[in-house]
Amino acid sequence: MQKSGLKALLAVLVMAAVGLLLASAAGRGLPTSGGLSLPLWSLLIAFGVQWLAFIPAYLNHTERFYDLTGALSNIAIVLVCFSLSVETDRNYLLAGLIVIWALRLGGFLFWRVCVDGRDTRFDKIKINFYRFLVTWTLQALWVFLISLAAILAMASGVDKPLGWTAGIGFLCWLLGMVLEVAADVQKRRFRADLRNQGQFIRQGLWAWSRHPNYFGEILVWIGVCIIAFPALSGCLYLGLLSPLFVILVLTKVTGIPLLEASANRRWGSDPNYQQYKAQTPLLIPRIPRP
Repeated sequence: MQKSGLKALLAVLVMAAVGLLLASAAGRGLPTSGGLSLPLWSLLIAFGVQWLAFIPAYLNHTERFYDLTGALSNIAIVLVCFSLSVETDRNYLLAGLIVIWALRLGGFLFWRVCVDGRDTRFDKIKINFYRFLVTWTLQALWVFLISLAAILAMASGVDKPLGWTAGIGFLCWLLGMVLEVAADVQKRRFRADLRNQGQFIRQGLWAWSRHPNYFGEILVWIGVCIIAFPALSGCLYLGLLSPLFVILVLTKVTGIPLLEASANRRWGSDPNYQQYKAQTPLLIPRIPRP
């Protein structure tokens, strides 16, 4: 095995260990079902589904079902946690918001890869067993961690009135969804116009931010965390890692860094793109300057 393969396997083990440690710590003292707490059940579903899906994906060198698998895993985790927890208004709200998000994003990404025929992010990764396995494992950790606040709120059994925090959280979630959906629609329409072939988008929300869809995604999970917060206490505050993990991955790992590097390769020598970068925030939207 080459050194790169060993590093990849080490990364897989580290991610699995991080997930196990967090699930074990957060699940301490919580009720169990079948010998496992809800955080551990969630971790098992997240990693089990991704690793099983990785097998046919690698054998066929396809990324087509990658994002869809992640979204369906989120839905499965939320529904399992909801069915095994006390029914509360907060749990209904959390489950509903996450299912809506997952159906929308998973459906959109699956439709996009079917229309485009491929996801260029995976061109070199999907033919390498170890790198592709790392990608699926990262998605498993992503699926588990982004829902962690909701998982722990459901597992807590706390039945407090929703109150003003739920209202703020819902508005944050709603704003994030609107921004994410609008940005995705604007970009697809831009690319569908043959006059824009080979061009970069700088219209609509994309004139306010170079990555408005990611800003919307971050707001979605901040909103979920705000709704879950009143039901958390003690070790359950580990659920606050959810939006922090989303921010970390999107801004430092697989989101913005990859897209920025790709854009620099394509338009780095274009003065118009350099001007766009200089005038447009990387993430947090700002009204364009005249």
